[in-house]
Amino acid sequence: MIETVYVEEALWHHPRVAALRDRLGGRRWVRCRHYGEVFNPRSQDFRLQKRRPALIVGEKRSRLVLEAPAGYAIGGRHNYYFSHLLNCPYDCRYCFLQGMFRSAHFVWFVNYEDFRRAIEAAYARHGGEAVYFFSGYDSDSLALEPLTGFAGFFLDSFADMPGNAFLELRSKSTNIRPLLRREPRANVVCAFSFTPPEVSRRWEAGVPPLERRLQALRKLQRHGWPVGLRFDPLIHVPDWRAQYRRLFEVLFAAVDPGKVHSVSIGVFRLPARYYDRMTALYPAEPLFHGPLTATGGMVAYQRELEQEMVEGCRRMLLDYLPSEKLFSCQF
Repeated sequence: MIETVYVEEALWHHPRVAALRDRLGGRRWVRCRHYGEVFNPRSQDFRLQKRRPALIVGEKRSRLVLEAPAGYAIGGRHNYYFSHLLNCPYDCRYCFLQGMFRSAHFVWFVNYEDFRRAIEAAYARHGGEAVYFFSGYDSDSLALEPLTGFAGFFLDSFADMPGNAFLELRSKSTNIRPLLRREPRANVVCAFSFTPPEVSRRWEAGVPPLERRLQALRKLQRHGWPVGLRFDPLIHVPDWRAQYRRLFEVLFAAVDPGKVHSVSIGVFRLPARYYDRMTALYPAEPLFHGPLTATGGMVAYQRELEQEMVEGCRRMLLDYLPSEKLFSCQF
């Protein structure tokens, strides 16, 4: 899939870059001064790049760990996110990243040790209270794992941290080998995102089919890893209630509800400027012309519909799980 790799000049001899050159071999390699030279220019063709994205290797020099938006949580008071990758190999039409970034290329930040120090510093600010760190906010945590070795490094990092420093790996990928090679940790949650199969086939290009993700989920549960289920965002279709009911039936027939760490429900909501860019990319996309409304700089489903979907899915999920495992992520 990746034919061209851009590398910041200062990182050319970095051990992770050397390992990447060994793995990718005869790709086209281009040196640059800073990853932004390739990633940030205006007038890039996102749709064209999405068909054949390049990999840009850079260093994240500031703002490595950020406070999560209010409402982005699974029960903790202190919530942060960090991003070792920008952009995602999957092509989910509803994804906010295509409105946030001008480029569809991947950016991989290789300075993991700096991220680890920033995570440790954020944890230390809270005097021993529980702190949650979310990866997978600006990308998919595991989709490029064979190239990045991200999970392996941070599983080891959180094994050395106190048990109330939590890591969530959020993904639609089935790249779970690093997890199966290690002893499970109670402070690492492997969270999988789901939409109904009909929605996924229509709007989630490249995402592994539901059955393959369920197989990965079952393997992780059997191995002892805490797993989470994420329904974020909820996507409206005319028969959304029936589609989500069938999805929940299939999911909870495959996994042990008693061993599910948490379930979160999120709504389809975009900053208006992201929505404008996304509709410019895909002007005929029905997903962007549904029962949406613009309020306070955000575009979302009409409030009544949004509440109906969240509460409807919540009631369905209560057939399988206690209420304390359900979280509504609305921000």
